[in-house]
Amino acid sequence: MKLVLAGLLLLTTLGAAGAPASRLDPAPSVAAQDARPVYVVYYWRARPGKAAEYAAYIRNVAEPIDEDARKAGVFDEVRTYTPAIVTGAAGADWTHMRVFKLKSLAAWDAFSAGMDAATKRLYPDERTRPRSDDLRDLVRQELWREFR
Repeated sequence: MKLVLAGLLLLTTLGAAGAPASRLDPAPSVAAQDARPVYVVYYWRARPGKAAEYAAYIRNVAEPIDEDARKAGVFDEVRTYTPAIVTGAAGADWTHMRVFKLKSLAAWDAFSAGMDAATKRLYPDERTRPRSDDLRDLVRQELWREFR
């Protein structure tokens, strides 16, 4: 935030000093940046011998929860990816990548609570709620922006 404000101040100062406007590309405003979509990315590793069971969990449990959350406006879309070829290269430590597209950075603040609410709507009794703890491990979570 400070960097963006410093950049805007610099652009304003250069403009006031007589620099031609055509030579300056103003930085996008903070509000414009916040209005761009963001992508919440989870990298999961199915536990040994559990890949098929975890895939079934995604289809039968996670996807209905996702659809409920999507309808509630928590996110715009979700996609699940699996590697087509495992090369052994650094970073190939996951078996499933789930990418949630959110409307904006502000939507990320409500994402976790929105997903929890969708889970509770579909599975109100925590004692009978399907769990995936023994099927997978979280490798990492990232927040992406589209490169422009």
